[in-house]
Amino acid sequence: MALAVAPPVHTSETGAIPADYTIAPLSVAQYHAMAAAGILEEGAPIELLEGYLVEKMTKHPPHSAATKLMQAALSQIAPAHYHVGVQEPITLSDSEPEPDVVIVRGAIRDFAARHPGSAEVALVVEVADASLRRDHNAKRRIYARAGIPHYWIINLIDECVETYSDPTGAGQQATYRRSATRYGDDELSVVIDGIEVGRLPVRDFLP
Repeated sequence: MALAVAPPVHTSETGAIPADYTIAPLSVAQYHAMAAAGILEEGAPIELLEGYLVEKMTKHPPHSAATKLMQAALSQIAPAHYHVGVQEPITLSDSEPEPDVVIVRGAIRDFAARHPGSAEVALVVEVADASLRRDHNAKRRIYARAGIPHYWIINLIDECVETYSDPTGAGQQATYRRSATRYGDDELSVVIDGIEVGRLPVRDFLP
């Protein structure tokens, strides 16, 4: 299958990509085919974002701790017909990100042959330190474009949790209409299918 060719991409900060080069984006199907053929090693530190292979950021101990704390808390309140995933792929129209924590409708065995899609994802959580700019920009745009109703960023740099809801827009203009920033003594409202299923103190997720 021929690859569509994107406009020239310049990286003036690093000079890694010459100005006269173009980058060919991958479809999700092509990405899966590469993995199936062994071209991409299982567990390789990359994810597909908006058609491009992107190297994932290194996870430092505070990042790992915050991820595990969020997973444990959400597992206690997720409804019976949902499960909590950690650093596993979700398949979207042009991306296959691997969010730090996700609440998915369905049992774990329902996804033995495929990854969850956008319609099955109730909440995505990214833990951000080195990845904060990407989580604010590309990841927020990707999740909003996919119609994922709730997106949280555990912001380890500013010691807060940013919450986003009510996705709107398409393409590069996709975003969330509502946002809030919660700090230590504040609580996070966990909403699934329009129903609040629990409240979690922000301080519980800040190492």
